[in-house]
Amino acid sequence: MKPFLNNLSNKKIILASNSPRRQELLKGLEIEFEVRVNAVDETIPNDLQAEYVAAYLSKLKSESFPDKLNDDEILITSDTVVLENGHVLGKPTTEQEAFDMLKSLSGATHSVMTAVTLRDKRKQITLEDETIVTFRFLEEEEIWHYIHEYKPMDKAGAYGIQEWIGFMGVEKIEGSYYTVMGFPLHLVYAQLKKW
Repeated sequence: MKPFLNNLSNKKIILASNSPRRQELLKGLEIEFEVRVNAVDETIPNDLQAEYVAAYLSKLKSESFPDKLNDDEILITSDTVVLENGHVLGKPTTEQEAFDMLKSLSGATHSVMTAVTLRDKRKQITLEDETIVTFRFLEEEEIWHYIHEYKPMDKAGAYGIQEWIGFMGVEKIEGSYYTVMGFPLHLVYAQLKKW
């Protein structure tokens, strides 16, 4: 552990995420961790406002984690949602749904919200971050190419900014790039530093 994170020297970090992107990003902070994943029913209450969905799901993943935490363990859970005109764009279930999502984002600006929940035996905190993303106009052939080649069915809003469609399609972002990838590293690091 680096000297600027020596407060974690006796701690075990658990990342409850199957996302290879979140695992890669947390490794980038030079933090040792283990991955333990649990299945969670991510049904969103009908009366929950769209801007609160990421925080709700992040907390839900933390609170439904099946293992009892030991004194030296810190659990990290996270969730990302794409918001377009006040509506949540989740993970597409079909290629046509992915196409429809990307077509609606084409030539427009939308919001990406990521929430991270950190919890140990004594406390729990949820951090939220929002980034505004603007896409240039995407041709239908470009959208279908991305769907067929990159299979974005596991991604909120049907896209990964770190992939081809982000390289050629994103005109502007306001906020953290890593929030769009699904893990606001600056918030996670700052919170772990004072944990």
